[in-house]
Amino acid sequence: MTFRPLVLCSLLFMSSVQVHAEQSSQNVLDYADIFDLETAANPIFLKDGKSVVYQRNSMDKMRDAPSTSLWKIDINSGRHVPLLNDSPSYSSPRNPVLSPNGDRIAFVANDNMGAQIYTLYLDTGSVTKLTTGSESPSSITWSPDGSAIAFSMFTPVKSQAIFTEMPAAPKGATWAGTAQVVDKTVYRRDGQGYVKDGFNQLYIVPATSGTPRQLTEGNFHHNGALAWHPKKPLIYLSVQRDEDWELNLNQSNIYTVNVDTGEVKEVTSFAGPESAPILTEDGEGLLFDWLNDRKLAYQNSQLMYIDLDSPDEAKSLTPDLDRSIQDVQYNGDDIVFSYLDAGETKLAKVSMRGKITQIDASLGGQSLGRPYTSGQFALSGDGAIVFVSNNNNAPGDLVLIDGRKRKTLTDLNSDVFAHKQTAVIKSLTVKSTVDERNIDAWIAYPPGYTEDSTEQYPLILEIHGGPHAAYGNTFSMEIQLMAAKGYAVVWSNPRGSSSYGEEFGNTIHHNYPSEDYNDLMDVVDVAINAGNIDKDNLFITGGSGGGVLTAWSIGKTNRFNAAVVAKPVINWFSFALTADAYPFFTQYWMPGLPWEQTEHLWKHSPISLVGNVKTPTMLLTGDADYRTPISETEQYYNALRLQKVPAVMVRVPGASHGIAARPSHLIQKVGSIVSWFDRYNTQKKKD
Repeated sequence: MTFRPLVLCSLLFMSSVQVHAEQSSQNVLDYADIFDLETAANPIFLKDGKSVVYQRNSMDKMRDAPSTSLWKIDINSGRHVPLLNDSPSYSSPRNPVLSPNGDRIAFVANDNMGAQIYTLYLDTGSVTKLTTGSESPSSITWSPDGSAIAFSMFTPVKSQAIFTEMPAAPKGATWAGTAQVVDKTVYRRDGQGYVKDGFNQLYIVPATSGTPRQLTEGNFHHNGALAWHPKKPLIYLSVQRDEDWELNLNQSNIYTVNVDTGEVKEVTSFAGPESAPILTEDGEGLLFDWLNDRKLAYQNSQLMYIDLDSPDEAKSLTPDLDRSIQDVQYNGDDIVFSYLDAGETKLAKVSMRGKITQIDASLGGQSLGRPYTSGQFALSGDGAIVFVSNNNNAPGDLVLIDGRKRKTLTDLNSDVFAHKQTAVIKSLTVKSTVDERNIDAWIAYPPGYTEDSTEQYPLILEIHGGPHAAYGNTFSMEIQLMAAKGYAVVWSNPRGSSSYGEEFGNTIHHNYPSEDYNDLMDVVDVAINAGNIDKDNLFITGGSGGGVLTAWSIGKTNRFNAAVVAKPVINWFSFALTADAYPFFTQYWMPGLPWEQTEHLWKHSPISLVGNVKTPTMLLTGDADYRTPISETEQYYNALRLQKVPAVMVRVPGASHGIAARPSHLIQKVGSIVSWFDRYNTQKKKD
């Protein structure tokens, strides 16, 4: 599942500032530093291989929102300059894509109508606006000759009215609005709200400006990665075109769309979804991602290859790689991809014969909130690689690998971190008491910690969501702030986490939560035994899947002084029929339809254990969360209050499941968690 009264949250946050005023005056990170963080993203090599363009992400304090800009780095000299001058006609340029001959960059930026496509001429610096629509374009892809750009864009259709005899309102009258008619299976999406009537269609626009031409039609979504054939007027893309596509989720195939005629033809039709098409340079072969769908909660895909003359004969290039492939890039003889392994994003090269060669690179540093795996890279024409590097005490920078040469290209955050002490992070060795499985875990001690320290720190167990996701030894502002406020923080990848193979991931298939709780308690025990932990001041928190496990844990044990349950699922039956992605959850996470599996769902619902809970608990959820709807939070809050368990409900205004998407929301989230724990931290009471 890659959730306050408002006044109460404000009071709690004020309390945190007061309690920690003395500590915040030291050279440690504080809440306001969130606005100063920057990350690198979407790097691309220019044609000569001597320069890299990348997207620089920052925080706009006035708008309380992320902001982007495009920068260029000369690899040899290190000269680092903004690529675009600030223009009042557009903002937040992002997702740069180089033209085939290297003379222009296409990108998306916002104007007063919304997101638009622009091109930047690298020789003159002039910018041309290509689109003027009210919907956001995505998947922008150049034609082989650079004359046109293909893209996907939502295209509204007229709603079908049910009631058509509504009388006209008198002049000047104020009547209630028109009733909203819902006739879709998937009618709302987290972060988007209620789904408008329409579908994503494929368009093409001249690269020198002009009118976009719609290439596809029909009641299907044509989006995702696009691949333009080097010699034919064909665009390859993945589409689910079955009539019951909303319910039959994992059956997308690869199709071609003829640019001249709009004709759509199926290329692949394997059982399970095919996606992310990449054409070989000669146009005779096709690389794509394929998932052997077995209705398991956690499944890893494979990188496939077909000769387009015999598309039914597919060959897997990664048959023995039981890991999550994330990104594939192709250039001549080089096929490079990133994948997750043991909480780390790694790089590898694979040949057409299926020989995999590891590349010495650790990607990450792009997940600012919690310590999730992340990382992006780019491949040059001569095989050089630039990637966003992993660093556990700062966001990632761009690093170049060129043969044996390795060079750091950016230094985005030394202005924030050069004069700050950060957490001291160590790896922990944990073996599950359930079955001796190795469980990866890490602990962050407060700044200034040393091996000979005798101080006893309160401990926070921070649990990742997903549940099929992975934490790593990577930067996390939430972890850093908790440590700066005097807490040791431990995080881990219990059974069910991604990056350890399908068997490990599916130990919780139709069995979640279960022994993953035991793994987490083992992690806490190991952290205590490692030393410097005040075992009388233990705290627990997690979001989404981590919220599920937090609520489950306090129903199993009273060892924690306080808990923060963020954006949880509390009742699997109600969740199954209110979550935005309910067709997926009911088919993949549950053994059957909810009314057929009531006993099973109740057995695994944290609400079934709420009668055991004695732990003071904060519920923390965005009030616009449609992934784990706030009704789940309300159920648990009500149940706790009925039992007179100390409980507060923090409702973050306007926040979806990505609760910390805005900088101020991230501050409120961490500030509320720390303040709640401070209230039940006996060390603070002594102070």
